[in-house]
Amino acid sequence: MKLTNENYVIEAKNAIEFLKKEKEKDRKKNLVTTTKIRGLLSMLSDIYNEIQTNPTNELSTEVRSRINYLKVRFLYEAGRERTVKEFVQVANILNYIEAIKGDKNEFMLFYHYMEALIAYFKYYNLDKE
Repeated sequence: MKLTNENYVIEAKNAIEFLKKEKEKDRKKNLVTTTKIRGLLSMLSDIYNEIQTNPTNELSTEVRSRINYLKVRFLYEAGRERTVKEFVQVANILNYIEAIKGDKNEFMLFYHYMEALIAYFKYYNLDKE
């Protein structure tokens, strides 16, 4: 599914509700921590701040390179920790990064999606670390 301005909040809610149900099935199951999710979001923040003032919709080659590196970092973190991998898969993060394709609006949408994931994670009180 493609993220849109109309569905990114519901997509975030569905992903976090899925993780919540998995946790309810098995109380011993560990979930990704809020700290880890915020760490992933912080990698996005620098790019977000830089392109926010860019008047064009096309991202520069340098920013595209940073987004590619961001994908590598998500993969690395997912490979290091099972809980991060589950989060990345359930939230479909890698596919959504791929969908950016140098488009400023797509990046902004992805950034807001990540914020929505954190908001629902906190709302459902899953941030017990």
